[in-house]
Amino acid sequence: MHEQPLHPARRRLLLAAAGLASGALPALASNRMATPPQMRGPFYPEHFPLDQDNDLTRLMDRDPSQGQITDLSGRVMDLDGTPIAAALVEIWQCDANGRYLHRADKGSRPRDPHFQGYGKTRSGSDGSYRFRTIKPVPYPGRAPHIHVAVTAPGRKPLVTQLYVDGARENGRDFLRSLLSAEERAAVTVPFRSSQDGSGHLAAQFDIVMA
Repeated sequence: MHEQPLHPARRRLLLAAAGLASGALPALASNRMATPPQMRGPFYPEHFPLDQDNDLTRLMDRDPSQGQITDLSGRVMDLDGTPIAAALVEIWQCDANGRYLHRADKGSRPRDPHFQGYGKTRSGSDGSYRFRTIKPVPYPGRAPHIHVAVTAPGRKPLVTQLYVDGARENGRDFLRSLLSAEERAAVTVPFRSSQDGSGHLAAQFDIVMA
């Protein structure tokens, strides 16, 4: 069976998973705090979608998903700021209607059939990773968040959650409230307008593994 050619923009995104840029990157800070772990949650995929790449906004190259498209990027590093290459980075989140790709999600709103719901990639030689997804939306009882799991050889796997800076639901999210102020700051990032003129958002989340 012949594979369908990828859309040029999608191909560029997939190739970027191996590294965000080939030029010089700013030096990584040393002596960072480890990214705090959080629970995996009940909606880690029980059955993975056929499409598991790092672009969650297009499922099998169909129409784009609903929601504010976001370029989520960052670097995986150790406590000294040394990049961790070839780390498996996974993310999963609900769609723009607050629905997870999971049969245990009994929400009343329809699922977005164009949202992938789960994606994965490997960090590049400089520790960089990249996803195209949507800005997370509130889920009943929860602030907007993205689940993140990182696995690297010789290190304890990390599961955490990424929160949106300024989201009004942050103050009453029970899982986020279990974190210290410093820990909350480490997993809360701004979602800003991208500078590339695309009209999309951009967010940077650096991950520090112990």
